[in-house]
Amino acid sequence: MAEKNSYLVGLIGTGVGQSLSPSMHMTEAAAQGFPLVFKPIDLTALELDPEELPRILDWAEKLGYDAVTVTHPCKQQVVGLLDIVDPVAADLGAVNTVLFTPEGRVGYNTDTSGFEAAFKVGMSGAPVRRVVQLGAGGGGTAVADALVRLGVEELTLVDIDDNRAAALAVSLRERRGVKVHPAPMSELPALLATADGVVHCTPQGMHDHPGTPFDTAYLRQDLWVADIVYRPLETALLKAAREAGSQTLSGGLMAVYQAADAFRLITGVEPDGERMMHHFRELASAEEAAVS
Repeated sequence: MAEKNSYLVGLIGTGVGQSLSPSMHMTEAAAQGFPLVFKPIDLTALELDPEELPRILDWAEKLGYDAVTVTHPCKQQVVGLLDIVDPVAADLGAVNTVLFTPEGRVGYNTDTSGFEAAFKVGMSGAPVRRVVQLGAGGGGTAVADALVRLGVEELTLVDIDDNRAAALAVSLRERRGVKVHPAPMSELPALLATADGVVHCTPQGMHDHPGTPFDTAYLRQDLWVADIVYRPLETALLKAAREAGSQTLSGGLMAVYQAADAFRLITGVEPDGERMMHHFRELASAEEAAVS
């Protein structure tokens, strides 16, 4: 999108009123010297059904929004409402950033690019011969695609829903031609014993879902650990991994880089990633203090 003087952006999803994304975008725009208003469109608070997404997009466009970001449960539904879909997002079947342009509605997926960028920065040099991923839902789909682009040679998908893991494995093999296979939770200990790293893509560890996704006794110094949960920034899994001497990657870095990618798409302006990360940490720290 071409640069302009000001921007109006919305965030569509359920329970998004407390999202940190609007503040990250608005603060970065202010630092860059232009106004950007980012308003949550919380389906829960507004008592709107996700099935009303077509009407919501119509109104956002008519009201002059430049773009909307999209989160649960609308990332897949929105794809069919767009005029142009970026090839990566089309492969994933999920979009989280929609631009309203003269050419029509254009969709992108910055979840997958955000994880890819975060990994390159936070896990530079980490081995990726064998990787285990826990979770094959929406976030897991984006992360798995990024892992393939990062050069993972063998990816094993583990999910409490065996069918979901199997479906994602088939999709990745067909689209990417890589070695990906599903495995049941019962095989996780053996898989971790021979893996270079593990990526956690389930809600376990969030404030509302405390705990770890597996017995931390399976952690070891030469097993790197990445977690896409970022509320809290230090999950119980990451804390245990650090105590075990593992290289770790927090979900905060992915959250910032996906926001930075969206900011770039929406405004045409290159964001300052370090500044956005600093602001994100301030927001997360304030939230942690409030929760505790």
